[in-house]
Amino acid sequence: MAQRPPRRHGASRTAPRDRQGPRARDDKGLMPVLARTVRQVEAAAQRGKVRPSSRTAYQVVALLVREERARLKGDTSVPEPERTAALTRLDGIATILAKTAALDTSLIELLAEDAVVSPSAVSLRNDLLRAAGREPEEEPEEAPVEPMPTTRRVVPPTVLARQLANPFLAPDFSGVPSPRPRTNRLGSWELLTPLFRAFEYGGDATCMPLPEPTEVPHGIRGLELMHHQAQVVAAAADGHRTFLLADEPGLGKTAQALLCAEAADSFPLLVVVPNVVKANWAHEAELWTPHRVPTVIHGDGETIDGFADVVIVNYELLDRHVGWLGQHGFRGMVVDEAHFIKNKASQRSKHVLQLSERIRARSANALFMALTGTPLINDIEDFKAIWQLLGWIDDTKPRHALMAALEETGLSPADRGFYAAARRSVIDLGIVRRRKVDVASDIPARRVADLPVELDDEASRSIRAAEQELARRLVARYEAAVAARRAGTPVVGVDHDLVRRVAAAERKNAGTDQSGDNVFTVMRRIGQAKAGLAADYAAQLARNVGKVVFFAKHVDVMDAAEQTFAKRGLGYSSVRGDQTPKARKANIEAFLTDPDVAVIVCSLTAAGVGLNLQVASNVVLAELSWTSAEQTQAIDRVHRIGQTEPVTAWRIIAAGTIDPRLAELIDDKAGLAARALDGSDEEVGSSADVQLEALVTLLTQALEQDAPTP
Repeated sequence: MAQRPPRRHGASRTAPRDRQGPRARDDKGLMPVLARTVRQVEAAAQRGKVRPSSRTAYQVVALLVREERARLKGDTSVPEPERTAALTRLDGIATILAKTAALDTSLIELLAEDAVVSPSAVSLRNDLLRAAGREPEEEPEEAPVEPMPTTRRVVPPTVLARQLANPFLAPDFSGVPSPRPRTNRLGSWELLTPLFRAFEYGGDATCMPLPEPTEVPHGIRGLELMHHQAQVVAAAADGHRTFLLADEPGLGKTAQALLCAEAADSFPLLVVVPNVVKANWAHEAELWTPHRVPTVIHGDGETIDGFADVVIVNYELLDRHVGWLGQHGFRGMVVDEAHFIKNKASQRSKHVLQLSERIRARSANALFMALTGTPLINDIEDFKAIWQLLGWIDDTKPRHALMAALEETGLSPADRGFYAAARRSVIDLGIVRRRKVDVASDIPARRVADLPVELDDEASRSIRAAEQELARRLVARYEAAVAARRAGTPVVGVDHDLVRRVAAAERKNAGTDQSGDNVFTVMRRIGQAKAGLAADYAAQLARNVGKVVFFAKHVDVMDAAEQTFAKRGLGYSSVRGDQTPKARKANIEAFLTDPDVAVIVCSLTAAGVGLNLQVASNVVLAELSWTSAEQTQAIDRVHRIGQTEPVTAWRIIAAGTIDPRLAELIDDKAGLAARALDGSDEEVGSSADVQLEALVTLLTQALEQDAPTP
């Protein structure tokens, strides 16, 4: 049986760029790749089978031809004969594109200037560039693939309604203006480079002075901020308005940001986030600021609430909505995973900075928060865009508040003490960095954090259809059982005893009944749909805090995750049930000792026991277990004797499916198990109990929805 050796895809991150001359690059790189791809599309059109993948390839080739032609015409270093030869080859590829469009005229719409470029097209474009020996220029390696910019702009209907309801939205200039420098000693100095060097030199300080909270804010259901979280909220309540919140993942940055906005009265609040955590932000807003209304932007925004207090948008949709967002009257802006904007040439960075300037221009006391778990002492120039977002610097120099602080030091870059003082001046503007070990008394040694994610439309529809079909089958059995009762036996409302019997029969027959989806296949579908999102989040964690353990139940989910890690340039190894002991040992050793192996992808059944993976302190549970014990065993691969840091298990939950209910059932069983260990007489539930309760939930909800309204 074939074994799986450790895979170190992280090495691709350091692959050299194509440094050959223009002729070598065109003869051996991009031109053959484009020619091969366009011939494949042409062949598909001749067969009359231009499928979506071929349409995507057609559009990508056209875009790359357009970009390469512009590059050749603008690059004066290319000798004229070489330029002419390359342009001739591009004309040949363009001719094939034209002939292909004549075979299928629907392809012509893909060539329009405002044609939407899908994420799959962006991914293919990057793959073709890499195959040609080039690296994509616009995407940061940490970030999910960024759609190429489009000029299409939208204004959702409810936003128009809000604008009509308040057409004379006045700027707010009531805030305290930024201090201006009293002297101009440093006016002739170039200061940005010395400021970055101040962080490269290191130092003890990583966090601004934070006040002691006089009261601890809380959310609903008894949620209460921890001490380190309440300190940041207290700083916002005291008037601080800019924060680079760089706490490690697991320390509650989302809650801090929402309650800082509450303390600063910074609503409406704009929140820009990666797509994978968009649903989680809406969930957290409901928990921590229950009297505020959150809304999430999807697609063209047809479903958003224009009057909401918290507007949540992912980076990939900014190009479509940046117009109205800049005029909406926001009084605060939070950018999550802010290292995504480190490349100032990228479209996402330009949009974020543009929005921050518009908000700053209209509200002198606006709140700005950049959230990232990336340590500040590495590649500090990557934070130039973040400092600009927060209003600390512009393109060339510090702004008033930072310049005033630097002037007050009485030092210049020529003085030895300047760098320590400059570092302190920047940190005091609002850098907050705490690690788990720094606040260990605040947080439990082990905790499970749920991360709701939204599935894409196609997967979501498929899963909902499967759940509905399963529910219909259960309802039919329930109604048949009711009809089979003796006449005269009244049934008022839902017969819960009968519901449980029907659910038990379904669970018993689930492995043999081939009439449709059962509870096992539905959960497997959910796991498959979450795989990419879970892997994206694991990749973010690995970039931020180091090694991550990724658990899944099914092989196809593990395969999908590994493909994502390879695309992100992350090294990984895996532990599966089909490995020999030798291969398993080699993969584990690679994760434990090789710094290029950032993630280990583990089977819940094959790696849930007997492993020591405490080199990591973060676990991603991509699929839910049927028992709390299986979940606990997985977490205990990291939370073991000798672990020096608190452990966080990130449980990926598919919103809008049965997943959240299943998570509740697992937690209920975990609590029951804990009570049993404490001497309770209650019997600890099994996996069958969780499966049964999940079916009971589906059937009960279906019956209640169908019940006539009194």
